[in-house]
Amino acid sequence: MKSVIKDQFLVSPFLVLFLIHGMQYGVGVLSFQRDIAKVAGHDAWISILITGILVHIIIWMMYSMLNKTKGDLITIHQQTFGKWIGNLLSLLFILYVLAESTTVLRSYIEIVQVWMFPLLKTWPFALVLLLSVYYVVSSGFRIVTGVCFLAVVLPSYLIFTYVVPIEFSTFRNLLPVFDHSILEMAQSIKGSILSFSGFEYLLFYYPFIKQPESSQKWAHFGNLVTTLLYLLIMIVTLAFFDQAYLQKVIWPTLMMWKIIELPFVERFEIIGVTSWAVVMLPIICLMFWSASRGIKEIFKLKQRSVLVFLLLLSFIVCCLLIDRETIQQYNTFVAEIGFYLLLGYIPFLFICCHIRFKMREKG
Repeated sequence: MKSVIKDQFLVSPFLVLFLIHGMQYGVGVLSFQRDIAKVAGHDAWISILITGILVHIIIWMMYSMLNKTKGDLITIHQQTFGKWIGNLLSLLFILYVLAESTTVLRSYIEIVQVWMFPLLKTWPFALVLLLSVYYVVSSGFRIVTGVCFLAVVLPSYLIFTYVVPIEFSTFRNLLPVFDHSILEMAQSIKGSILSFSGFEYLLFYYPFIKQPESSQKWAHFGNLVTTLLYLLIMIVTLAFFDQAYLQKVIWPTLMMWKIIELPFVERFEIIGVTSWAVVMLPIICLMFWSASRGIKEIFKLKQRSVLVFLLLLSFIVCCLLIDRETIQQYNTFVAEIGFYLLLGYIPFLFICCHIRFKMREKG
């Protein structure tokens, strides 16, 4: 039997909104437009809408499993596939979480190196960030949730920066609508689903929510906020950039920030990149909390000891990713796994879990 979590460690259901949206609204916001528009062109905004709907369905599947098992991903795997196979599947999921956390960390460091400090070495910045992650995660899940809340509220002023390029945009770039094949739209959805990733960590922190069944509406609302925000950014990007130029821009959001002029700052994108540190820290924190929590549940180890090991492993991998090509290959590999995990494995697990419960009821 899983141990009951005390009330002082639980968070309110409405905070799930910030946990879901805060995890989705990450480093991908700075570059997701290019990957989607590369396939769907000016119809890329349609892919965002379809992906948002698919994520709502997956969130419903996760709550359906979690509400039945009254536990987390480890519990679902053990009750569905048995202890040994279930724990093996959980470990594979945790390995993906660790790989994704390294992707987020290295991607942000790369942005800082390109846009702010070209001579900055990777290891000092990675060390400082990971020490901050240890401080937050070791303080408990409530602190992690509080940091996620602040990460959504504090940088919210950046939403207004997406309105500035509208003055220089040509919305005729969005025409004609539905100009791409079903296959092209499906490929673009594959690229856009990765921008929405982060909601799957609900599978780890579900037991830490007060009255978790009532938090489902807040999870859906968090994904709705992400969908509308991504839709705004994508439409403005398609209207602002020419399609041929958009294919060459690595970070379209940062390029749009370059046109913003303020009396007290010459390069607003520097403020944007700096503010993004507030956005990235809680994402990495929740990833490492989930990975360390999962290993603790499987092997009955101390979470802080596991956390130190995982942070050290991530630091080593991060330092090995030196040049742009290596980083891109690693990110592509992790993104490919993430796509099949979100749109393939979670629905598969949902079906297996419900079949298992049906068999138990008949038995």
